[in-house]
Amino acid sequence: MTAFLCALGGYLAGSIPFAVLVSRLMRLPDPRSYGSRNIGATNVLRSGNRVAALLTLVGDAAKGWAAVLVARLMGLPLELLALVGFAAFVGHVFPVWLRFQGGKGVATAAGVLIAFDWRLGLAVIVAWLTVAVVSRYSSLASLTAALFAPAAAWHLSGNGPVLWAVIAMSILLFARHHANIRKLVRGEESRIGEKKKAPVAHGEATP
Repeated sequence: MTAFLCALGGYLAGSIPFAVLVSRLMRLPDPRSYGSRNIGATNVLRSGNRVAALLTLVGDAAKGWAAVLVARLMGLPLELLALVGFAAFVGHVFPVWLRFQGGKGVATAAGVLIAFDWRLGLAVIVAWLTVAVVSRYSSLASLTAALFAPAAAWHLSGNGPVLWAVIAMSILLFARHHANIRKLVRGEESRIGEKKKAPVAHGEATP
């Protein structure tokens, strides 16, 4: 029962759709109505509002970090910390509030990794930033970071619950990027900051 409640708490925290909330508060189109229709910061950036994208990024990372931090402050064992972190990631990817149609989980995963071990989170973020700056492909950076994360987790934490949680997140993150992988292969993937067709009228936003 304790494990179930921990997983549920992590999942509900991860389910908070910051992209939708920030867009509504700033009177922007719903991110599900343009671009990749993804509720992540990269797609929000396509609205042309960098502040909204930044707030989405911070919110998505913070919810993963906070979920694990609360579990740590409660004195839960490492196994449950790992479970809470993975559940928060799953919550972002399959949020109950949005009929389980969520984002890809990159920022939330970063927040979870920072909460697991700040060195792990920092190493993975540096890997993401390096590829993103060089290639300007957010998806390629995310896939590279997902490959790097398990190796970094194993080096820093050994073969334990954290490693298996990181591996599970990496596998799911790859699965969520299947369309991006095909576009990268075909040379059709959008670069960071590149706009797709975005609605300009507020009435086009989905409820």
